Amino acid sequence: MDYVYDYMYHLLTQYSKLLRFKPEIPKNSTELCSETMACPRDGNERKFMMESLVTHPAETGPCTMPPPYDPASFFSVLKRRQSTARRIEQWESKYWRKHNQTRS
Repeated sequence: MDYVYDYMYHLLTQYSKLLRFKPEIPKNSTELCSETMACPRDGNERKFMMESLVTHPAETGPCTMPPPYDPASFFSVLKRRQSTARRIEQWESKYWRKHNQTRS
């Protein structure tokens, strides 16, 4: 997981070398800020825009997601995976035994 972002960055930079698009700012454009978009609104639209406005950088890191399984369910998933792999190995060995018997 440590190298995922490095790999993604590498892919994006290599892909960007293939692109021919060069971004440029149109001559008659004006810069907009979030307040400019929220101020002319009224009612709930303005209220929701102002509530979602970023006022300062976050002091904490991104949230951590809880694990998708509790320990008991995770153990059952692992057990099921192991038993499936074991069953497939048994089928393979049974096939090869039968295959080798018919050849001799």
